[in-house]
Amino acid sequence: MDVSVVIPIYNEAEGLSELVRQVREALEPTGKSWELVLVDDGSRDGSDRLLEELAAAEPRLKPVWLIRNYGQSAALQAGFDAASGDIVVTLDGDLQNDPADIPGLLRLFAERPDVDMISGWRKLRQDAFVRRKLPSRAANWLISKVTGVKLHDYGCALKAYRAGTLGRVRLYGEMHRFIPALAAEAGARILEVPVNHHPRAFGKSKYGLDRAIRVLLDLMLIKFLMRYLHRPLHAFGGAGLAMGVVGGVLLAWLLVEKLRGFEIGGRPLLILGMLLVVVGVQFVVLGILGELLVRIYHEPEGRPHYHTRERPRARR
Repeated sequence: MDVSVVIPIYNEAEGLSELVRQVREALEPTGKSWELVLVDDGSRDGSDRLLEELAAAEPRLKPVWLIRNYGQSAALQAGFDAASGDIVVTLDGDLQNDPADIPGLLRLFAERPDVDMISGWRKLRQDAFVRRKLPSRAANWLISKVTGVKLHDYGCALKAYRAGTLGRVRLYGEMHRFIPALAAEAGARILEVPVNHHPRAFGKSKYGLDRAIRVLLDLMLIKFLMRYLHRPLHAFGGAGLAMGVVGGVLLAWLLVEKLRGFEIGGRPLLILGMLLVVVGVQFVVLGILGELLVRIYHEPEGRPHYHTRERPRARR
């Protein structure tokens, strides 16, 4: 299979038939073999039954039904697991992304063998400025700063990947927002290109204000994974040593005060010093346990700490 288009859907029955039609019209002229993997993430509006009917009429449609609503990350991972194409393209199911952009992404892959992932940039985004565009710009700036992967638009669902890149990325929780950062950590070379964006014609947005809080929490996890996944002792041990040193200095100073005849039993610094030393030791032990868990994760199954390329790819 040349191309797999993976689209998670949740309560998109109103525009599902149009989505399948537009993907078909975009891919048929390319002359490539393709499949459309639609992942129903526990829809409650009849999308699951409509998906079955559409699959009966379109043999290249490969439906996946999740038993309940797991969220976009799980739905995307289910689509990636089901996809068999050399190139995997993702987009949203609400038709704000334009399936007609897919052939252009495929041509870019043919022209740029050095690129592993192409990320869409909704340069002319058709959303409300205060409620959607402004928070998105702030989030994109923050994510780029924290991860070091500079993109204008992390939230654009229209992306294309070489299958080997996705094989090195696993999505959990709500990590779909950070796929470019995860892919870069796995060695992917990323290209960002402007893509079309349309006003919402079907359904309604699934995002609320609580999304900002989830993004911040997930960003903390991503930062930790990118920097300390394979060396947790450096994270916890460094903090533990710093607290232990400060606590040790405080206790040493109080010991000198005690030897000079001053009473130290009721001084808050004594409690603080002891607390810092105890917590510091606990952090170091936590880091050592983390190192053991990393080795347990990698060694029994032979999981690699690194990934290699077949050969260097020349840029055209």
